[in-house]
Formats: sequence, structure tokens, C-alpha cells
Amino acid sequence: MSKLILIDDEPIFHRIVQMTLKNSELSTQATYCSDGEAVLEYLEEADPESKSLPDYIFVDLYMPRFNGWDFLNRFQKIYQNLKKNINIYVVSSSVDPRDIDRSKSYPFVTNFISKPVMKKVFEDISVA
Repeated sequence: MSKLILIDDEPIFHRIVQMTLKNSELSTQATYCSDGEAVLEYLEEADPESKSLPDYIFVDLYMPRFNGWDFLNRFQKIYQNLKKNINIYVVSSSVDPRDIDRSKSYPFVTNFISKPVMKKVFEDISVA
């Protein structure tokens, strides 16, 4: 089963994703975090060939202190060293087309997902 990390500062969103994943085939191993910097430190220190690396990272754009843009900019410096392809999904309540276009300009971003995330989104990802 796939491994997923959700980076979001809203605990209620963590809970919504937990409940949604219960009925999804996407992942049974999910980690919920509000600090994208901690996730990056883990990725930077992990063996680039490690099977413990996540398959998916969902990251919110707008968070205090270390936001999704900070995460994407720093991930850009390390993703080519990782032997495992990690699917990065930007998840945001933003409907600003500039945010969508900017997030898709990163070569490793798989897609932009608008909140709220529904079960169908996870089903579509697990089928892909």
C-alpha cells in the first residue's frame, strides 16, 4: 500500500483526509504534519533509495511560518537526488489562477487540488 504525507496547518483538514482515506484504496499509511520543513529535513536525511520514502505528498500552499511555496522551492533542490518518484499534490483553498499556474510550473508537481478534497479525488489518484 502507498505511503502518504499530508502537510497542512488545519487539524480539521487532517481529520477530513483521515476519514476520506478510510474508504479509499490510495493509502493506509498516512502521516499528518503541519510542518513542511520537518518533512523536508526527513527527505534530505533519508536514504534516497529508501522504501520508507512516501509515494505521495499533499501540501497546502498557505500556512504560517513555512508555507507550501517554501516547501516546493526547497523540494526542487533535492527531488532529483531521490531515487523514488514522489507524487507532489498542491492542495489549497485558493482559486487564484496565478497560484494554480505557479504550482504547475514545478516539474515535480503532479497536480493542483482544490479544497475540500473529496473521496473521488483519492479514487482518481489511486487509479492513475
